[in-house]
Amino acid sequence: MRFLLPLLAALSCVPASAERLTLDRIHADPALAGPGVRNLRVSPDGARVTFLRGRPDNQFQLDLWEYNMKDKTTKRLVDSKVLVPNETLSPEEKARRERARTASLNGIISYSWSPDGKQLLVPIAGNLYLVDANKPEAARKVASGNVGDPKISPKGRYLSFVRDQNLFVIDLASGAEKQLTSDGKGTIHNGEAEFIAQEEMGQRTGYYWAPDDSAIAYKRYDEAPVPVVRRFEIFADRTEVVEQRYPAAGDPNVLVDLMIVSPVTGEQRKIDLGAEKDIYLVRADWSSDAKQLVYQRQTRDQKRLDLIAVDAATLAQRPLLTETSPTWTTIHDDLKFLKKRKAFIWASERTGRNHLYLYDMNGKLLHPISRGEWGVDNILAVDEKSGRVFIASNKDAIIDKQVYALKLDGSSADKPVRITKADGWHEASFANNGEIFVDTFSDPATPPQVAIRRADGSLVEWLEKNELNDSHPYGKYKADHLKTEYGTLTGNGGHTLHYSIIKPAGFDAGKGHPVYLSTYGGPHAQHVARKWGNNFDQYMAQQGFVVFRLDNRGSSRRERSFTDAIYGGLGKHEVEDQLTGIEWLGKQSFVDPKRVGVFGWSYGGFMTLRLLAQASDKIAAGVSVAPVTDWSLYDTHYTEQFVGATPKSNPEAYKDSGVFAHLDGMKSPLLLVHGMADDNVLFSNTTQLIDALVNRGIKFDLMTYPGAKHGISSRPGQRHVYSTIEAFFRRHLGSDAR
Repeated sequence: MRFLLPLLAALSCVPASAERLTLDRIHADPALAGPGVRNLRVSPDGARVTFLRGRPDNQFQLDLWEYNMKDKTTKRLVDSKVLVPNETLSPEEKARRERARTASLNGIISYSWSPDGKQLLVPIAGNLYLVDANKPEAARKVASGNVGDPKISPKGRYLSFVRDQNLFVIDLASGAEKQLTSDGKGTIHNGEAEFIAQEEMGQRTGYYWAPDDSAIAYKRYDEAPVPVVRRFEIFADRTEVVEQRYPAAGDPNVLVDLMIVSPVTGEQRKIDLGAEKDIYLVRADWSSDAKQLVYQRQTRDQKRLDLIAVDAATLAQRPLLTETSPTWTTIHDDLKFLKKRKAFIWASERTGRNHLYLYDMNGKLLHPISRGEWGVDNILAVDEKSGRVFIASNKDAIIDKQVYALKLDGSSADKPVRITKADGWHEASFANNGEIFVDTFSDPATPPQVAIRRADGSLVEWLEKNELNDSHPYGKYKADHLKTEYGTLTGNGGHTLHYSIIKPAGFDAGKGHPVYLSTYGGPHAQHVARKWGNNFDQYMAQQGFVVFRLDNRGSSRRERSFTDAIYGGLGKHEVEDQLTGIEWLGKQSFVDPKRVGVFGWSYGGFMTLRLLAQASDKIAAGVSVAPVTDWSLYDTHYTEQFVGATPKSNPEAYKDSGVFAHLDGMKSPLLLVHGMADDNVLFSNTTQLIDALVNRGIKFDLMTYPGAKHGISSRPGQRHVYSTIEAFFRRHLGSDAR
């Protein structure tokens, strides 16, 4: 259950003639945040920066654009509507997009460069197109038939993809297509990541090219052991019975193999993953010289993660390193093999903070690359020529994300050099050589600005300055835009808790205003960040609500003592910390402590229910969208990681972590919302809650959305759900709107 980022966060915020922000405008075009860009890439030859951009009349229909570094021009390379005027997605593609949280998008949602920087591979609606960067109008269809996960091989000789659960390659010189696996059907899948891997492990691929194009390592899995869940997907005009293999906590997972195949001969070889079959195959990578395949194997209880090297010629194996934890080992993508020496970079939380380490290819630790009372978010680039590693981190402020440089030799481990200057949030995409990067920056007063920068942070060129002037989509609302303030509280465990607050329109320090508290509260997410904000938060503040957020224990980008606190008992410490925030609010002269409302989605929906059950005396009303109510209904990897057991091995932990054991304390009004085709947090979570509430005589409001998945991602659905939320809080909390 990675953090559900509702569509509003992506829509994100003034004065020829100031106007009030409305829900209709929030959900209209063009995007209020301005002409946003995504999927930024620097071409391998450094000549172009490419990106995806929505249309002025439909921000969710994405086209492929380029900025030419030589002539400093920006133009649309590929019009998605020209390639495919009427897009139809397969059920498999719809499911993939749900996993990737891109279900609201259409057109071109991904692309990749050829190694020489001359061509782009563009998938759309199950077809693959090769686009000549100099002649984009001559896009050439090279494959069709609901293909998935397309790639151009590292040396550019092949195009690869998955079709009908099998792995294929196309020789780009001859155009010949070759099927590399043939047993993919029924419960057998080749070259794909299983449901759990997509949803919980951040796996977007199930196969990995050797850097010299000599071989492909791929995942082969059999989902026959996974129980079939029969669930109803209720649409406006029909009801479909879907049989989904869904591994709930304690259930069997897929049986997984790791294979190597030659794209030339089709020869198959199987890697021995060990005697224990109930494992997670987390990642696979190749060494820079293609002589070793390195895979990551995690135990079912997730307390051990092994990094193992396989000789590509003989298949002989040797362990490189092992990570262990009394709670869980964290999965990451920060394994980087050096090209100029036989060594690799590895990220570990062994000190309680996430830091980088350099190892030789025998698994010997050479030295730390970073250290200190701060942590690395992820590696952005490795520039071996200059001996630097570029990282993202919150070293200077928990609520910020900045770019820093570290010396590969470890000499700057405790003193990284900050590259980005402006306080706030920076998302960076580096060129392969590490010499330039694309910097997307925002803060609460600045919508996302995109700049091309040198490795020292100096400006090369603006890609999208996105100035907040009168012509900006948010221009007419700027005069009423309310400031986001930040602060910290000390929680019951002595930890520092970060919060944000927006004081309402018509603010009166001596008047008690109602509170709209937005929570997520779960792992893998940070809810309080110094960046361009959520439009609905701003709207609610303009309606007279104090808007409050707080990151409780368990939230991401913190030290392990902060995240580990939730282990073995979901909801306990999270609720304690949110109540710390509510109690602080109640002491402020500008807050009416009898008018505090709580809203949450997904894990946040679970949090709303637990907060109402434990503190209805402090919370006047709550909205719970798509909540987990019983953790035994949620999937294996996520649930067992944090509950620390299975329903059979520790039923009390599941009982205490769920909602039902606490419902007798729920006294305040509740609005319960769920999509009726949710395949992530299954609708049965809500139906069981409905039954429990009815049996207890607890009245509540209910809103269900036919055909909607976990994100209720259609534009009408988003518009309706948020207007329903606002109406509910206005009814139960009142409003101090001007």
